[in-house]
Amino acid sequence: MNVYTYTTNGGKDLIIEYLNELPNKGKAEGHRIIKALEEDGLEALGLLNTRQLDKKLWEIKFNYQDRMMYVIADKDNFYVLHACKKQKGKAEKFELDKAKTRAKELGRDLDKKFV
Repeated sequence: MNVYTYTTNGGKDLIIEYLNELPNKGKAEGHRIIKALEEDGLEALGLLNTRQLDKKLWEIKFNYQDRMMYVIADKDNFYVLHACKKQKGKAEKFELDKAKTRAKELGRDLDKKFV
C-alpha cells in the first residue's frame, strides 16, 4: 500500500517530524505502524487501535496518548494527515480541523466518497 504522510509545500514532512520528536518507544511504534501499513495494507488496520472521528476521517491510537489521523483513498492509497498528542477525553476540535483542512488540500473532500 502507498502510505503518504502530510508534507508542506516547502517539503517538510510534518508526520515524520512529529514521530521523530517522540521518546524512543513512541517513535519506534509510530514508524512500525507506517511500515505495517505499507507492507500489509488495510489488513494492518485490524491489528491497530483505530476509531472513526468524522465521516472518512479516522485515527490510529498508539503509545497511550499519541494519534495519527488518516483517510483511506482506496485499497492502494492511505494518507496520514495529522499527528498529535491527545490531552483531553476526546479529539480536540482544532486538531480535527487541521486534519480536515489537510484532506481538502489534497483534494479529498471528506463529505464525498473516495475513488
